[in-house]
Amino acid sequence: MLKTVNEKTDEELALLALKDQDYFLLLVRRYEEKLTRYISRISNLDKDEIEDVLQDIFIKVYRNLNAFDTSLKFSSWIYRISHNEVISNYRKFKNKAKIISFDGDGEFIKNIADDLDIEKEISLEDLKINISLILSKMDIKYREVLILRFMEGNNYSEISDILKKPEGTIATLLNRAKKQFSQIIEEQEIKI
Repeated sequence: MLKTVNEKTDEELALLALKDQDYFLLLVRRYEEKLTRYISRISNLDKDEIEDVLQDIFIKVYRNLNAFDTSLKFSSWIYRISHNEVISNYRKFKNKAKIISFDGDGEFIKNIADDLDIEKEISLEDLKINISLILSKMDIKYREVLILRFMEGNNYSEISDILKKPEGTIATLLNRAKKQFSQIIEEQEIKI
């Protein structure tokens, strides 16, 4: 039985897109919302800037599609390109201070609260209110690993592929990110 186009894996669509660009549109549709959310979470960009970065990402993906190694996960590859574009954009405009937008759900808050061993009496709703402030004060490398792990749901191996760092380094970054998260809560006397 043949797979329908929507049943094809990302890797299969990437190969098909090399022959017919219409298949690339399917990849764009699969990743547009996910990458928009990811860019928003790790950057201080407004909606128009996010759209510009997203467009640049898809242009780079399309131009480099024939260099994609099909033995790897397409999702890790496209997130890696996204990561590089956001960092590149960040370097261009790093003096532009804004508050990070938090559109996460209660699951992120529950995961981070459980993982940080925050007292159970803490209102998760109160933590959600302050999450944007906390994330905006974090170093980008720590903010990004927290977002990739707890908001994007990537495992250590996937984060390792995206950031091109060994899994041990990812574990260390996550540990340091959690400590910085907790430290910001304490230093800023954020009421949670």
